[in-house]
Amino acid sequence: MDDKSENKVMSERELVEQLAQAHKAIGKELSKVIVGQHEAVEQMLIALLSGGHCLITGAPGLAKTLLVKTLSQVFHLSFHRIQFTPDLMPSDITGTEILEQRDDGQRELVFSRGPIFANIVLADEINRTPPKTQAALLEAMQEHQVSVAGKTMPLEEPFFVLATQNPIEMEGTYPLPEAQLDRFMFNIVVKYLSEDEEVSVVTKTTAGSDEKVQPLYTGEHLIQCHQIVRQVPVAEEVVRYAVCLAAASRPGQDGTPDFINEWVNWGAGTRAGQFLILGAKTRALLEGRTHVTFADIRALAQPVLRHRILINYRAEAENINVDQVIERLLEAVAEKS
Repeated sequence: MDDKSENKVMSERELVEQLAQAHKAIGKELSKVIVGQHEAVEQMLIALLSGGHCLITGAPGLAKTLLVKTLSQVFHLSFHRIQFTPDLMPSDITGTEILEQRDDGQRELVFSRGPIFANIVLADEINRTPPKTQAALLEAMQEHQVSVAGKTMPLEEPFFVLATQNPIEMEGTYPLPEAQLDRFMFNIVVKYLSEDEEVSVVTKTTAGSDEKVQPLYTGEHLIQCHQIVRQVPVAEEVVRYAVCLAAASRPGQDGTPDFINEWVNWGAGTRAGQFLILGAKTRALLEGRTHVTFADIRALAQPVLRHRILINYRAEAENINVDQVIERLLEAVAEKS
């Protein structure tokens, strides 16, 4: 092994050892601004270290935007927020060509980059814009590039789309198509704070003193983490368990549980198994382990599956939500060793 290869191995080994420490450091820095929401913070951090996009669901006023912006500051990433509205056009996201006059008097078309050109793009209230505009994100999320006026332009790396939607606001919304939902690694639910946490928020936000978040890492560190995560070995029985969980959510298949056939219209696809394993690898590293367990898969089942399983009217009539279906699914699918 030459010196260059040895140095690379050493730096990667050091990065693996430091991830568990980084986990605590990032949490401490975020706690300067974000109160509570430990589960949401954990899942968002796993998604960023895995290289995945997130859909963030929660009522207004629960600091969804603040959480995303603070994470971008911790990792020293460029950040753009797009407010999705019914009149938003695809060119408002990707950018457009404009006619400019050069010094020599000639005119030429120059591409003006849109807000999609950032490391972290916050798509605020994504379900308030028509499907045509929502589709402008599809290529960016999958290929990390945009096509405008016959030209393809790569996006900055690392690139993440973090989209928010408010479940209680049903007026004037457009449901996200399944193809776009499937591109989100996690659907993270931001819940209401406890009384003590809410008291802390009110006290902090009315005191007039803002704590500054210090950048701890860079985009290059994140890209290196993405490479390390993919090198974590996973036992075949753990992969099979993740695949079986996703497959068992599909109604009308051989071996599908009866409650799935009764309550579900559409189940999870292959990406669910991929994201379960990828997220489980990251979770293991954050806990200082170099092996993935069944517990890692179970811990991420809710955020990975909740936007990939479409329940039917019968489930809604019986007051069954998608999270309850996933809990039943975890009980029904046995770990295979």
